[in-house]
Amino acid sequence: MNEQAAGQVLLLRAFETTGFARWTDEDRAWASRSALQAVGTEAPAEAFLAARAQAGLRRLEPLDPLLPRWSALRPWRGEWAWLAVGLGLLLGVAVDRIGSAQLINLLAPPVWALIAWNLAVYAILLLRRVLGSATPGMLSQLLGSLWQRWRARSLPPAGDSAAAWTQFAGDWAACSQPLYSARFAALLHLAAAAVGLGLMAGLYLRGLVLDYRVGWQSTFLDAATVHAWLSTLLAPALALSGQTLPDIAALQALRLPQAGAAVPASAAPWIHLYALQLLLLVLLPRLLLALWAGLRARRLQAQLPLPLAEPYFQRLLRQQRGGHTPVRVWPHARAPDAAAQAALRSLLARVLGDGVQLQLAPTVAYGSEEAPAELRSDGAWRLALFDLAATPEPESQGRLLQALGAAGMQPPLALVDESAFAQRFGATSPRRAERRQAWTELARASGSTAVFVELRSGNLTAAEDALARALQATAGA
Repeated sequence: MNEQAAGQVLLLRAFETTGFARWTDEDRAWASRSALQAVGTEAPAEAFLAARAQAGLRRLEPLDPLLPRWSALRPWRGEWAWLAVGLGLLLGVAVDRIGSAQLINLLAPPVWALIAWNLAVYAILLLRRVLGSATPGMLSQLLGSLWQRWRARSLPPAGDSAAAWTQFAGDWAACSQPLYSARFAALLHLAAAAVGLGLMAGLYLRGLVLDYRVGWQSTFLDAATVHAWLSTLLAPALALSGQTLPDIAALQALRLPQAGAAVPASAAPWIHLYALQLLLLVLLPRLLLALWAGLRARRLQAQLPLPLAEPYFQRLLRQQRGGHTPVRVWPHARAPDAAAQAALRSLLARVLGDGVQLQLAPTVAYGSEEAPAELRSDGAWRLALFDLAATPEPESQGRLLQALGAAGMQPPLALVDESAFAQRFGATSPRRAERRQAWTELARASGSTAVFVELRSGNLTAAEDALARALQATAGA
């Protein structure tokens, strides 16, 4: 999907996965229905997600003051390319101080500094291409920091959507990093090409109104060494122009200062050589690199990839396809009441989609863990529901997890309800962490994964993320 649609999809995901209180399960279902009505069940996944994001954000706009401002934001402008070219030209003309007293030193004009810098950049780009680089990660951090600063200036820190915007900043920075890398690269290559063009223009413009002369001076080099160096450094321009360097004797005559020497030779042939060298080693390569980066940026702008394999997107795509996901839950020792069942159904719908089919198996009593009822191979997800207040024992809860795992192709999950424990001992009790660790170790020893949730608290965001990760890991097991 294109850049704008990808940003909208990630923004809606941030609101849906960070517990924004004013975005309810009914709103989620409405956004999905609206998208299905707009694109249908046979539309590509990107089209469905984009339509759902557009509908969801329209419904969210009255609830968050920053959304309208974000919708009108233009994080990238095409005019910046012209600005980069203009600044590069000005810099190239400004740095063209090729010599004092209208005399060019063949060994020390700014042309050589510019060529050396560009050759070093080409070498670094080639090395990064071969070995890889940490620069993308640095750019992602920079983009995330810029988004965070914009959000901090636009939204009070106490806003109930602050968590959503914080998550979106990181998600968008990571997703758009290849696109902005290509855009920044295109700008830098254009600016560098413009610097070379500005330097070439400066050489010729000053040559029109000033009589530049040429010479060279050095403490350590003789004419033969200078001839060898210039033959090598100017080889591309000499080959293309068909010119030849003056011989060693002629170069010796250009050495400065020489008492009683004749007026130095005209710099015009050398200016042509330097301009041609800039064209070959700076202007053309940089324009080609800018073109390649620009084409890559345009392709990414039209088709920015999203992590569609993540549980959030897979759940939405199951909704689009109208697929049903059966989930069977075996409560241990105590059946959940109506409120807990409703919270459990809501949690599963958030993670697996509205097509989830919750099947509550008969409660497994102590001593009957090895043969739970309704244990059949029908492809349903298997969850065992435990109470954190109970002591985890391999001989009871562990046997239940092993029995569920033996009957299915995928390992079961241990869903541990913390509601009764938190009500009895407090949400911040140190015993809670100890009990969590005990349940985690029991689940791991039984070939399962423990997911903790407070079914009576109403805040299912943390459990939603943990359950999504556990299901994704189980599916890949």
